[in-house]
Amino acid sequence: MVMETYIQPTVIRNNRGLSIQGTRITLYQIMDYLKEGAPHNIIRDDFSLTVKQTDEILSYIHDNYNEIESEYNRIVDKSEEERRYWSDRNKNRFEKIGKLQMKSEFELIKSKLKSRQAFK
Repeated sequence: MVMETYIQPTVIRNNRGLSIQGTRITLYQIMDYLKEGAPHNIIRDDFSLTVKQTDEILSYIHDNYNEIESEYNRIVDKSEEERRYWSDRNKNRFEKIGKLQMKSEFELIKSKLKSRQAFK
């Protein structure tokens, strides 16, 4: 009787998109590194990947580049849209906070921090 072994794929699709099996790392994070021109050993080390995982991930990206690039661009655009939304939404709030009078006990703490920073 021959038993077949099932090898789990390194790259899977889950609710966060294309991800590395058994991790919270997405291929879009790897794409950030590739776009910056990071060497493969830096990608492997920064994400604590094995050589085999790194090779399989980079091969998957190479073989499916157009699809991954399209998804990556959508994610980057959505992220920028959300950043602008929250920045605009909080702009007035941050201005109001900046104009508030600091309580005296916080002024004392702030002055102590400044004096300690002067010694460094």
